[in-house]
Amino acid sequence: MMIKHKVISVLVASCIATSISAAQLAPKNPYLADSQNPFPHGDTAQQDVMPSVGPVDVTRQLKADEIEYIHTGPAFFGSYTSSEYPDGKRVYWSNGLDRIIKIDFDTHEILSTRMIDGVPVWTEEQADDAIGYFNDNNEGFFALVRAFQEAQKLTSLASVYTLLDNNNDYYLANKAGYIEAFSDAEEGVRDSAIVLKRRFDYPAELAGQNAMGLNMTYDGWIVTVTDTGKLLAIKPDFSEYHIADLQHNEGAAEKATRPTGYGWVRNAPALDKNGGIYIASQEYMHKVIWTGNGFSTDEADGAWAIPYDNSWGHGTGSTPSLMGFEGEGDELVIITDGNQSMSVNAYWRNEIPADWK
Repeated sequence: MMIKHKVISVLVASCIATSISAAQLAPKNPYLADSQNPFPHGDTAQQDVMPSVGPVDVTRQLKADEIEYIHTGPAFFGSYTSSEYPDGKRVYWSNGLDRIIKIDFDTHEILSTRMIDGVPVWTEEQADDAIGYFNDNNEGFFALVRAFQEAQKLTSLASVYTLLDNNNDYYLANKAGYIEAFSDAEEGVRDSAIVLKRRFDYPAELAGQNAMGLNMTYDGWIVTVTDTGKLLAIKPDFSEYHIADLQHNEGAAEKATRPTGYGWVRNAPALDKNGGIYIASQEYMHKVIWTGNGFSTDEADGAWAIPYDNSWGHGTGSTPSLMGFEGEGDELVIITDGNQSMSVNAYWRNEIPADWK
């Protein structure tokens, strides 16, 4: 059964919330870095929330001495927090167009940099030139042209999707058809060099496909889904893998509506503690079951695939997000639909409770 709510109801609820109870947070995944932000969207449920209070102040413009700027090169989509190192401190891991970096959690000093092979290096002078241009010229036709030129750099970003595990290994899914694991050159030493530990090249069944985000099961397998609806689970040491198809992905490559970002699957999967994997394709919300030894799309195992409205034709742009855990609250998965004026769709993850009204 599917229940729809207008998006405004979600926005109002988020604005008035002041604290988050433990029942509203996903169970901690012991195989991810022991931090509040080990990968994009924060946790396996893809909630984008943290059990901590953010800055509280009157809205105001920051003073110059409150702004820190460190050149890292362009297109750093996010930074992910490590577990504590033996010295009790943490680092941020992050990557952009031309490099992978580690940043001290407390001082924001860049501790280590590894340049990515085979891509242009973007200098601090180039960054300062772009920033200076927009500080002086932020309106009109020529500013739009310069903004378009700068945005074209993003087409070279090979590894948007990353994950940091409990060994402080940093996994990057590359659109060229492989996943790499990077780590500290000296185990447990925060400021040691960044080294490539291993690489997993996609098997022939996945040739030419792009990974749409990484996640991790509660028994320690890395899971991704490709833009054409192929599921892949890999052991973190890359010694074993499993592949399966999402339901209804026949002809998925032809259903892509644009070259970049509008494939049959456009977003990362969300996972629950009981093996549920939740994926939004172009017209369906899917639940797939991770058995510990492969994937199941069998309804008898608890899997399902339910269509949603898609009058826009490009599918949903949202990553599925879970709510309700450990028997507390309605256990739902949430997405926006594929209409130009979007609604928020809420699906029961499991059986609808008999006493639900």
